[in-house]
Amino acid sequence: MRSYDICKFTSSSFIETLTTKCFVMETNMDVIRKPSKFNDHYMILISKGEGDFCVDEQKLPFTVGTLIFGFSGEKYWVESDKEVVYMYIRFSGNRAEELIRRFNVKKEGRIFNGYDGLIPLWNESLCRASDQTIDLAAESIVLYTFARLHNTEEQVDGLVNSIAEIAEKKFADPTLSVNAIAEQLSYNAKYLSHVFKKKMGISFSEYLRSVRIKFAVSLFDHGIDSVKNVAFLSGFYDPLYFSTVFKKAVGISPKEYRKNLSEKRKENEKTES
Repeated sequence: MRSYDICKFTSSSFIETLTTKCFVMETNMDVIRKPSKFNDHYMILISKGEGDFCVDEQKLPFTVGTLIFGFSGEKYWVESDKEVVYMYIRFSGNRAEELIRRFNVKKEGRIFNGYDGLIPLWNESLCRASDQTIDLAAESIVLYTFARLHNTEEQVDGLVNSIAEIAEKKFADPTLSVNAIAEQLSYNAKYLSHVFKKKMGISFSEYLRSVRIKFAVSLFDHGIDSVKNVAFLSGFYDPLYFSTVFKKAVGISPKEYRKNLSEKRKENEKTES
């Protein structure tokens, strides 16, 4: 008879400790907007609203399902014109440090999006726990949430690739923007801008302009002479703005580029004859 049992062994150490200090749902906007300090490590899950979660000099765009980590001694507050609710667990110990290292959670990579599926679990665990079991509930949530982080980098890569693919397919649409893509992918626009620039090294608007200019160059190379037509076909509303962007990217104006192409064609024709 075939067995479907699954048995996986874990490594552990008696000196490893994971201590949870509190498990809180914060709904008071006066408290949420007021600068405070992290006393230990904090795991924060946004369950309502959107805005910027500010940690020292960082502004982290968030939406529902954003997971954020805070580290001891940092000052934090929320900037938002909407109602915001988040839950957090304060934790520390040798095991906590080991988990943070294992999952590569750093100050420059402390924010993770797309974890709205965890909200019901966090909420139920917090509401059902008694004074005698809250420490166990909080510890379980910390461990389970860390276990869900293993695919985060792949998720970010996939998200950035999706943004780039949309830009390359729809660049000719002059209304295309990070806001439009965010709506299509059901993400927060600030978050998309943040992860795209972090991964690509340039902003989405810069990337989109480069795609449009490359296409414009190819149109000129294939014999389209009208600057106005090339501008419209490449996704620019305004031919004058197109000329400014083109010159900044290529080094010469569209008219100069077109003139140089014409001269090269004449030289080639003379050489061939």
